[in-house]
Amino acid sequence: MPDGAMPVLDVKGLKTVFRTRGGEVHAVNSVSFDLKPGELLGVVGESGSGKSVTMMSLIGLLPSPPADVRDGQVLFGGEDLLKCSQEHLREVRGADIGFIFQDPMTSLNPVFTVGFQIMEPLRKHMGMDKPTARKRARELLELVGIPDAARRLNDYPHQFSGGMRQRVMIAIALACDPKVLIADEPTTALDVTIQAQILELVRDLRQKLGMAIVWITHDLGVIAGIADRVIVMYGGQIVEQAPAKELFHNPRHPYTRALLKTIPSVRGQRAEKLNVIEGQPPILTEAPTACAFRRRCPHAFERCERENPLRRPVGPGHDAACFWNPETGAAHA
Repeated sequence: MPDGAMPVLDVKGLKTVFRTRGGEVHAVNSVSFDLKPGELLGVVGESGSGKSVTMMSLIGLLPSPPADVRDGQVLFGGEDLLKCSQEHLREVRGADIGFIFQDPMTSLNPVFTVGFQIMEPLRKHMGMDKPTARKRARELLELVGIPDAARRLNDYPHQFSGGMRQRVMIAIALACDPKVLIADEPTTALDVTIQAQILELVRDLRQKLGMAIVWITHDLGVIAGIADRVIVMYGGQIVEQAPAKELFHNPRHPYTRALLKTIPSVRGQRAEKLNVIEGQPPILTEAPTACAFRRRCPHAFERCERENPLRRPVGPGHDAACFWNPETGAAHA
């Protein structure tokens, strides 16, 4: 990743609200981040923290209604994607930004062969004729490690295992050589062995193709092995971001510290007690006016109840949204 490179994706002040019968749900609250060329950015947080909704908001994948992307900018290739038409966004999703969904069985169309589904974006967005698109589809299946690719183009999704279906989804996402690949918990439903194979595949593809990747997950162990930089989300906000090694060695937000403690470990012959974060995630029926983590935080004090902390620099490339300073054990000056 080149130092000082211009971001390939630059998100500023993104806000997304869901309109429901019970009122509005403020799912994404003033989220800002960027993505450098060739970088792998990890996005972590527990379920409901806003990870997937943020990324789907960027490229118009949320149904409207009930979703309403209310504010912000998503700068990509010199234009603001939030101001683009749905037709143009479909072009961007097909050609420039690939998306891998969590469950390939519901993302792949069961009535079409995998060959047809890989060829479709090639013909639509790259103008290939059928023989050329079929040849490229075979090459993509070979690239993602599916044996006997020429024959398997004729197979349907149900004829593939879970891990192989996920490889097909990766092939579709890579079809048009995207500048950015967004992977939404792509290994969650897979067993540990297959997870490791998919992660190794992504490492290899990133090295060969040089694309920027956003990897969404709740598994910090996955992120530790592949990410350059990590953002941590809680309550629809980014509460900390840092280079991956720095985040694991020097977490500054109480939520990040608590999240790291929940990683299971076995030392010696007896397993240690599994740590949990006490309490419940916030109910996001109002825009945040206080720290979202305050009710679960061991360091919360009066200011946390009346003010929502902004992210502040705490080290090189490292910032955290917290009033508490773990170095002094007291509030920031």
